[in-house]
Amino acid sequence: MLDHCPTLARDGEQVVILDQTRLPWTEHFLRLDTLTDAAVAIRDMQVRGAPLIGATAAFGMALALKADASDAALAHADTVLRATRPTAVNLHWALDRMQDALAPLPALERPAAAWAAAEAIRAGDAAANAAIGEHGKAILEALAATKGRPLQLMTHCNAGWLATCGHGTALAPIYAAHTAGIPLHVFVSETRPRNQGLLTAWELARAGVPHTLIADNAAGWLLAEGRVDLVITGADRIAANGDSANKVGTYLKALAARAHGVPFYIAAPRSTIDFACPNGRAIPIEERSADEVRLIHGLDDHGTAARLRIAGDTTAACNPAFDVTPAGLLAGIICEFGVFAADALAAIEHR
Repeated sequence: MLDHCPTLARDGEQVVILDQTRLPWTEHFLRLDTLTDAAVAIRDMQVRGAPLIGATAAFGMALALKADASDAALAHADTVLRATRPTAVNLHWALDRMQDALAPLPALERPAAAWAAAEAIRAGDAAANAAIGEHGKAILEALAATKGRPLQLMTHCNAGWLATCGHGTALAPIYAAHTAGIPLHVFVSETRPRNQGLLTAWELARAGVPHTLIADNAAGWLLAEGRVDLVITGADRIAANGDSANKVGTYLKALAARAHGVPFYIAAPRSTIDFACPNGRAIPIEERSADEVRLIHGLDDHGTAARLRIAGDTTAACNPAFDVTPAGLLAGIICEFGVFAADALAAIEHR
């Protein structure tokens, strides 16, 4: 098991989260007491990662119903939370689960039931993470047996315990393989403009997993040079045909991996698969503030958190948060039920 701080915990009738906007420099925990607190945490990316967003939304519903559990309050909370992030389907999956559990109940029973339903979602994600880790470990173990050297992996963005309620999605097989003694090394792309690869590097360092941080644009060269054996990332929404939306920059890695014969896997729980979405064209892509491109955040020479403007206010900037990797570029999708070809997801639609 990994030794880590919880990303999401209940404390009485409050929720405690690790504020990811302050990482990797500061571990700061926030208390959420209201629906607004939960919505802000999701929208402003104090919590991030599709599974964790879904769980936070579920607990946000429980927070919302503390004082008023009427039909109107339930509907209002659902509307507010659904509007926070458009791409991560786990958000909508979790809220659908909450509605199914709460809407049939009388108002007096809803507050306690909301906490219980949110806890069930959190526990289910942790269990899914563990299963993904085992299924993915089998892939890494088989590949490592052919190499006679440490396995060279690549990932993009952060899909570890910071993004989930367990050990992660894309990082779960890496952690499982490392724990099993399989020698490996991970190339971690920085993932601009949000630099969420830094969170992966922070996680891997805490777990003692060998890794190297790279600029996003170095990935193609490393793949071309034969320095990567396998690429694995998470996903924020997977369409019914296997097209997968993930942090912007994932598609370029998939193209380069295909060009150089390197297998590219997506790891995500069943809750990330949107069977109502036919293909990648139907996945809504969140466009975030242009200032995320114009500004960078870090520490100054005195170790103080600071931001630096690298482009003026009048510089036009495009900031799509995600891109879509076509199913045809994937070696497989790893979920809690096993490893599936991207075009064979129908087998788990009703699980």
